[in-house]
Amino acid sequence: MDTPPMSLTCAQCARKLGDLVAQLPVNDIEETWKEVELTAQQLANGLRVRDGPDDNHTMLGKTLLPQNLTTLLSSALNGTLIPDASRTAPVFEILRVGANLCVEHDQNRGHLLEAGFPQAVVSLLEGYTDTIPEEPQVDPFPMSIAHLQVVKTAVGVLLNATLTYEPVRNRLISLEVAKTIFRLSTALYPPAAWMRTTSNFHLPNTSPTDITFDRIAESWTIRAGLSSWAGRLISELQDDVHPLFSQEVLPYLVQSLIAFTPPLLAAPPPPHFAQPSQLRTTLINTDFDLLSESCSHLESSALDVADVRLSLARGFTFPSEHHDVPCFSAMLDFVEKGKYPPLWYVQSENGLEGGDISKKEKAFDDCKAAVIKAVVEVSGDDRNLDLLWDDSDDAQPGGEFVSRMVDWIRAFVSGETSGNGRDDLVICATLSLGNITRGESHSTILLSQPHDIARLLSSDALLAPSTDIKLKHGVIGLLKHLAQSSSQMPFNRAALSAAGVIQLIIRSGVWDDRSDFMLEIVQVNAIGAIKHLCNNSADNSCNFILEPVDSQDPPSTGLSQLLALVKRSDTVAIKSEGTRIIVNLIRSLWTNERRDELISEEELRLRQQKRAKAMDALLTPACAEALAALIGRSAKHLILINEGVVASSLLSMHRDGGALVLNALTTPLPVEVTPSSTGSAAASTTASTSSETMDSPIILSPTGASSKIPSVRHALDQLVVSLKSESTPAEVRTNICAFFGQISKRGTGDGLQRLKDATRPILEELVSVHGQSMLGSAARKVLDVWISE
Repeated sequence: MDTPPMSLTCAQCARKLGDLVAQLPVNDIEETWKEVELTAQQLANGLRVRDGPDDNHTMLGKTLLPQNLTTLLSSALNGTLIPDASRTAPVFEILRVGANLCVEHDQNRGHLLEAGFPQAVVSLLEGYTDTIPEEPQVDPFPMSIAHLQVVKTAVGVLLNATLTYEPVRNRLISLEVAKTIFRLSTALYPPAAWMRTTSNFHLPNTSPTDITFDRIAESWTIRAGLSSWAGRLISELQDDVHPLFSQEVLPYLVQSLIAFTPPLLAAPPPPHFAQPSQLRTTLINTDFDLLSESCSHLESSALDVADVRLSLARGFTFPSEHHDVPCFSAMLDFVEKGKYPPLWYVQSENGLEGGDISKKEKAFDDCKAAVIKAVVEVSGDDRNLDLLWDDSDDAQPGGEFVSRMVDWIRAFVSGETSGNGRDDLVICATLSLGNITRGESHSTILLSQPHDIARLLSSDALLAPSTDIKLKHGVIGLLKHLAQSSSQMPFNRAALSAAGVIQLIIRSGVWDDRSDFMLEIVQVNAIGAIKHLCNNSADNSCNFILEPVDSQDPPSTGLSQLLALVKRSDTVAIKSEGTRIIVNLIRSLWTNERRDELISEEELRLRQQKRAKAMDALLTPACAEALAALIGRSAKHLILINEGVVASSLLSMHRDGGALVLNALTTPLPVEVTPSSTGSAAASTTASTSSETMDSPIILSPTGASSKIPSVRHALDQLVVSLKSESTPAEVRTNICAFFGQISKRGTGDGLQRLKDATRPILEELVSVHGQSMLGSAARKVLDVWISE
């Protein structure tokens, strides 16, 4: 008889396994497999020692052991999906050998990969996965202790082979093993299932006498460990390039969210776990680890996988999308109703310590934040608009999702959730509604009853100076979307104006000089909202310009805040979009309004006085220079040049405006708007302060003469470039000519002469080339004005 297995060295065990592999084709009997089991067991135990006198790992990795392990695993299955009861023990030990052989050993990981061992283990796990139902399970899938040990050890093999080793990791990703592992592990350990069941995870033929608490505890211990290893393996496989999960996994991902949401969350534990114990603490921790992993995967999948976003929204309307699991609703329920588990706070020597509880509470809040990001991403996908916005139910305008988001905001404003710090609900609701509010009709629905969202958003709880910047970001972003339709829909503008949106934004402090990583985004949104509300609205424009903010010392107005912001900001979007508010203010106030027949003469007189006062407030060097800077920095954006030209032209129509505008045109631009600022600081300073080159407005960028990039030192330079270029639309060039003609009527002195000297040759050429066309006629009118002087 052969030497007893317990007396063999690691090398002898490996050779013994090789001999047994050779015997199997002719001696595939129980005694042979028993020898395989015992020999593999001793070898696996020996390989647990890593600091012994012999480097068994490196030596054995170079032998036929990796190939023999693959052969033994295949032979044990003998063509079946999973091993039968008589083969579970040898398979378990074979897997242990493979797992211990590659621990922290890249060479052996490579040898096992070449031998196909990780691939064979994946096939084994796929076989187990094929035995479980396709739908997510509430109760743990029945499985014997022996098979549970096989599954757990198989996951351990893949985890050990993958850690820090890219070849195995890449191969497992290509085999889509993450989906297999997640389905299998959640079936064997459904989140919080131990709170609902104690005995029905045993096989049907299990004797009642065998269902002892020790067996129950052993099963849960293995299942919890398997879940933990599966989570670690999936985390190892995750990266920013390869999305691990598709929409098929969504019903399994949301099971953790459901477990942490009432009524399941509030259920009392079963008798076996009624008292604190080390096992109960382990299961509590495992549940939370699953929640953290699921929320992270939901967030990353919603960010990276378009089909996941579409599937979540589609499932909200059509539950059959996810085997009747309401995935998106479960996410919303978790965000709204999910709470810390009561068992966290049970005091005992086996319970959670105070520090652990605090960490878990913070991590739980992070889980909600991740799900909120996923919800916002789903709402931001254009393909989901028709799925999340539903006009079919008059009793619920906008549909279920829209109504629920508005309800979240209403609950916060009314104090139902604000006292509990649930601003996260408002952040989610406002960002999501902003994503799906498209066009006038959607805005009208939100601004009308029963939603009346303008009144909700104008609450001090949402836009107070002390309000968190993330909350302001959502609220002001939604206001911007609602305001976009205000110029076409009088009702929408009236609702927003009546709610005092302009003054609330001004008082909110978002234009203050503060440092915050999100502040610029909020400032741009605030600019957008006010820009739309002041477009073609003399009343809103007057309010923005004249009404003081009493809460500030000294009091400021919307205009003074805006000019200060545009001046100090380094962000082009803030400078340009902020200046477009000034454009809209001028256009609204300089355009004749249609008289409302219901207004009395006295009311009309007061309105005209207020309007004249607002116009005077715009007749300042700061406003004129802001318009000139808009022209100067917008070489690639002709629409902005045109807006600056039109607004400057209107401003110059005022008796005091011509000199202001002309001076701004010929004053050196700030360094920030000159293209030369991309070069050296010295060159930039020289270019922006010199006044000796007015008669030669076009220079070369200091970054290199060969690039032939024109630079401008004054707004007039940019107008010359645009007027001369044939690529500039005729309408813009015509407006520039009209502007020159208008400013010539009001301007005097050296500035006017510089204007004439810089533009006369171009105007004469336009008359010669374009004749009686609109552009040619406009150029001729300017020259005629100059001749008649």
